[in-house]
Parts: sequence; C-alpha cells; structure tokens
Amino acid sequence: MTKSGREALGRSRGGLTTKIHLVADRRCRPIARLTSPGQHADCPKFLALMESIRIRRRGVGRPRKRPARALADKAHSSRANRRYLRRRGIKAVIPVKKDQAAHRVNHGSKGGRPPVFDRDAYKERNTVERCVNKLRQHRAVATRYDQRERIYQGTIDVASIRIWLRHPVT
Repeated sequence: MTKSGREALGRSRGGLTTKIHLVADRRCRPIARLTSPGQHADCPKFLALMESIRIRRRGVGRPRKRPARALADKAHSSRANRRYLRRRGIKAVIPVKKDQAAHRVNHGSKGGRPPVFDRDAYKERNTVERCVNKLRQHRAVATRYDQRERIYQGTIDVASIRIWLRHPVT
C-alpha cells in the first residue's frame, strides 16, 4: 500500500489510474512488474524494478539478477539510476533529458562528459511497449476493476503467465 493508502490508485484527469512498471525480455514477455499510482513518477520505481529481476537458470545455480543492458525511456534518466547501473556492470541505454543536458552545458567543464547513448540499441525498447500492449489485451488488466493492489498484482501475474504459455522458452 502506498503512503496515501490508495492501493496504487492515483488521480488524474481521466479518473483513477494505475501505472504498471515492468521489465520484459526480447520476446515481449514480462519478467518483473510493479504497480504505482498514476500520478507518481517512473524514476523512483526503477531501482526497485531492477532489484526484482530473477531469471532462473536451466540447471542448478542462483538466478540471474543482472541483464546485459537496461533500455529505458527519458523518465528513468537520473544520476542515481545511472550510478546504480554502472556499479552493477549493466550498460545503460537511456536518453538524456533536455534539461539535464542544458545543466551540464551550463556548468561548462565541471559539468562532466555526457553519458554514452546507443541509438541502435535503443530501438529495441519497443519490446516493453509491446509487452504492455499484450498485458492490456486482458480486459481485467486494462480496466482495473480490482480494489486491492494485491488482487490487481495477481491479475497481472495471471495475464503474464498466459503470455508466457503462448510463447514458451525454446
């Protein structure tokens, strides 16, 4: 439950809203997911989402927790997120916001070097959008009639399982 006690229900012009933050693989299958109220920012959920990644190995051993790259949109561009990815050895493919670039230019030589951005790798970020679209095909996920966040998370989990069953691992 969030601080406001609203069970990840947020207010916006369109009524009550909920954001689904997720990590998807290259085949548009959800790996990790979180929910938050609609008016909350995306950036603070990035670290929690990255920590929730667990990919089981086929044999024995601990699950994988680090992807090779993190592809995210401008909403996730922050110094803390980039520091976290750098510390864990994950390549960040996140475009820089215009205001962040302007602040760097205003600081001159003390502003530092701009982060490296791979445009070709960023084109693969559409897998997350396609995964969200697959989840939204399930009416219960798209409409969110569930009152409790745990129940809604379960609805998202069931939809995710159905997506995984349609596209199993080969």
